[in-house]
Amino acid sequence: MPQKKQVGKGKSVKLRPDVAETAFRVLQEAVGERPKTKPPAERTEKNHEAVKRGRKGGEKGGTSTAQKRTSEERAKGATVAALARWKKSEP
Repeated sequence: MPQKKQVGKGKSVKLRPDVAETAFRVLQEAVGERPKTKPPAERTEKNHEAVKRGRKGGEKGGTSTAQKRTSEERAKGATVAALARWKKSEP
């Protein structure tokens, strides 16, 4: 059974296949029942619809947020973000 992480009410996200699933996939690839899986660096296929949706959200996110906030609100947010970044780097 794949390892899962709970994300809210009854929803879960598959993190990665477990050892048995990986072994079964490798066996199928070895005997030719399934095409070999490419390493992540060699995978170039992308779902064009997903790319469009993702880009659409990215185009309007920061700009619309910046337009809705006042100069003081943006400065306060930047200060909070900077403090959070520096807090992480301290031992």
